[in-house]
Amino acid sequence: MNFQKKLPYIVFILALSFVLGSAAYLRSLFLDMPSIATLEDYTPSLITKVYDRKGELITELFTEHRVLTPLKEIPVDLQNAVLAIEDKNFFRHWGVSPKGIARAAVNNVVKRRVAQGGSTITQQLAKTIFLTPERTISRKLKELLLTFQLERNYSKEEILQLYMNQIYFGSGAYGVESAAKIYFSKHVKDLNLPECAMLAGLPRAPNYYSPFRNADRAVARRATVLRRMQELGFITEEEEGAANAYPVNSERMPVPAAAAPYFIEYVRLQLEPKYGSQMIYRGGLSIYTTLDLQAQLAAEKALGENLTAFDAERMEFFETNQSTPIKVQGGLIAIDPKTGGIRAMIGGRDFRESQFNRAIQAKRQPGSAFKPFVYTAALENGFTPVSVIVDEPLVYVNDGRDWRLQSRTTEYLQTLPPEWIEDPLKVWVPENYGKKYHGRTLLRSALEHSLNMCAIEVLDQIGPMRAVEYAKKMGITSPLTNTLSLALGSSGVTLMELVSALAVLDSGGIKTTPYAVVRIENKDGRILEENFPKEEEVLPPQLCYVVTNLLRGVVEHGTGRAARAVGRPCAGKTGTTNDFSDAWFVGFTPQLVAGVWVGYDEIIPLGDKMTGGRVACPIWTTFMREALKDEPVLNFKPPEDIVFALVDPKTGLLAQSNFPGAYLEAFIKGTEPKEYFIEGETELEDELREIPGDEGGF
Repeated sequence: MNFQKKLPYIVFILALSFVLGSAAYLRSLFLDMPSIATLEDYTPSLITKVYDRKGELITELFTEHRVLTPLKEIPVDLQNAVLAIEDKNFFRHWGVSPKGIARAAVNNVVKRRVAQGGSTITQQLAKTIFLTPERTISRKLKELLLTFQLERNYSKEEILQLYMNQIYFGSGAYGVESAAKIYFSKHVKDLNLPECAMLAGLPRAPNYYSPFRNADRAVARRATVLRRMQELGFITEEEEGAANAYPVNSERMPVPAAAAPYFIEYVRLQLEPKYGSQMIYRGGLSIYTTLDLQAQLAAEKALGENLTAFDAERMEFFETNQSTPIKVQGGLIAIDPKTGGIRAMIGGRDFRESQFNRAIQAKRQPGSAFKPFVYTAALENGFTPVSVIVDEPLVYVNDGRDWRLQSRTTEYLQTLPPEWIEDPLKVWVPENYGKKYHGRTLLRSALEHSLNMCAIEVLDQIGPMRAVEYAKKMGITSPLTNTLSLALGSSGVTLMELVSALAVLDSGGIKTTPYAVVRIENKDGRILEENFPKEEEVLPPQLCYVVTNLLRGVVEHGTGRAARAVGRPCAGKTGTTNDFSDAWFVGFTPQLVAGVWVGYDEIIPLGDKMTGGRVACPIWTTFMREALKDEPVLNFKPPEDIVFALVDPKTGLLAQSNFPGAYLEAFIKGTEPKEYFIEGETELEDELREIPGDEGGF
């Protein structure tokens, strides 16, 4: 048989093979496709869960089960807006738009990339609910097959209803009801025309067109939707103009959280730029954090109860002065000193009222809470715990180049022109709390009782830049002024900075970077991200132990005496700014370092004698007692080259074992006193121990 006679048989066999192959391929696609029978009961299953360090569930992000909003409750303006911008021929085509597909194909070829999809609303619904976003031929064929099934089994109104309830609008909003609440704090049925147009413009690029990210882009996108609606006859030109003039809300509505809302938001803000909101809210991630849920709940309870009590006490003041009562604010943060893991975080009284995180965003003057940095620098530059400092009035005058100490008595002010005294840029006269001065004082007592004149004297001797150097080395990142007022905390810092910087003392000189996320797993358990402590040795352990030992004195018989109620070894420092506008306490045990700030958002006084020791320290104490209740009681262990010596509390010299008032002091080996003091009893220590546990500002 020649080739011409064989040709029909060959064509037949090839055609049959093609048909059978295509049928087999289509059959495999059908078998691999999800059933649309599950559509009506569909709810998102990919829930992101956030866990604490012990594996306890903190929260689930957007876990509410979706309830379909009937089409009749969705405004006609919103339906028309979606049709105008997404699929104007929706009620006329049979699921796909040949013209749209052809136009998209030509555009993609011209741009040499997948730049345009050409999908109808039905196709988008099929892809959104049943399929992955991969761009393959098989996925596109499945999309078309599912689209035909949807069109065959559901009416156009049902398809539109399903689409409106499933599509993503950004900011964690899935479906029109959720979007209406997040963007406008309304039910969808209450939306007006401009709000409907705004929502309709979001699904194409939710983050890009979000009014929370860029109001100008959102307005331009809304105008595009309104113009399409007008061109299609859905609205008049007058309605278009009025809708375009409607103001856009660019502030995100408060998002409530069951527990640790400020911490969850802190984590979200870190992860969303890396993973995108779709992955965070729909990706089924498991986010394992450093938070200790027990400590967090203890923090929320301690801060909330104490601030509520404070407000009640201040109510009489507001009523007496006939002024509007305002709520005091506060922040608390706790960190593991060994790793930098954040164990608890509170950024304010109520996350629903204010998402501003006062623990990490607010920069306030720390007052005397900054003094540990001054004394840390001093103890490595010529000072010891028993260095004698003269506590007396100081008068500084600016000579045009720098502040110069002019007198150690306020009588000198009588020699100055009155206009100089009233000018803070000419004359500076710092004061101790209560305007009390105690003459010759040991460095330990100066720190324990937060004597301002002593801190200034020390800073003047070592130089402000030396203190700045140590503060930066320990973790303070905010700008610090090169002035003597730095000794009194005149430069604003955040609570996070203070806590993480003092954690260096607790960890024996190792600075750790605070972090919140341990690891992230995807829905299949594959690790997407894993974080480990970042450590850097910045101070000698001997120096850290000596400063810690001094700060223990602040708690034992200084301005932080309220912290003794923790019932375990702890160290810390109070802080109060000028006019009592900010109250601080930052302290630590071997296992945990924490800080508390209390104040008003506006810089106004908390009230007379509302110091860090009185306002912030009790909150810290209540929190630490509860947070550490299951932890063993540990003491601070001295490193090598630490020696202890019995010293006289007045002179700082060595004392005999039977000397009245003598106490055991820690020194870096080689810096301990070498001479003995043998005389009668001193009155200095008793006098200092009677000073109230408060301190003033600068």
